[in-house]
Amino acid sequence: MDTESHLSLDWIPATGIQLRKAGVQFDAVRLDGDHGREVADRLARMTGGDPGPVVESASGRRCVYFLVAAGSTARHSWPEEVTRLTSGPYRICYIPVPALGGMTWPLAWRYPPTAPDRLVHTLLLRTALQESVHIGAAGSVS
Repeated sequence: MDTESHLSLDWIPATGIQLRKAGVQFDAVRLDGDHGREVADRLARMTGGDPGPVVESASGRRCVYFLVAAGSTARHSWPEEVTRLTSGPYRICYIPVPALGGMTWPLAWRYPPTAPDRLVHTLLLRTALQESVHIGAAGSVS
């Protein structure tokens, strides 16, 4: 699907990169490095190639941001390596969002949004995380 010409979401910038306040349109779960990319790809396999919007950074910690429904991470335990980007009393977080095309380095869409209400499913993300931990502990690769 050509998401650039068929998808109109007001939270995606037309050009460049913008920060979006967590808790308004979505929250995010951040994983750093190759582990984040591995979990994103595992989630994509679990969902037939449409895991929901996932942003990745090519610099620094090489963060991967899974955009999830606002408030959906609160009632779950998360592994230590997960950073939840949420907002609430005395807490404000911002999530980097790149445009669908053009110059957005160091951010890019690993999996771009495909529908206005489609976000990463929090429970599926937790399952993908748990599977990656178990496979990593067993020393095998899937």
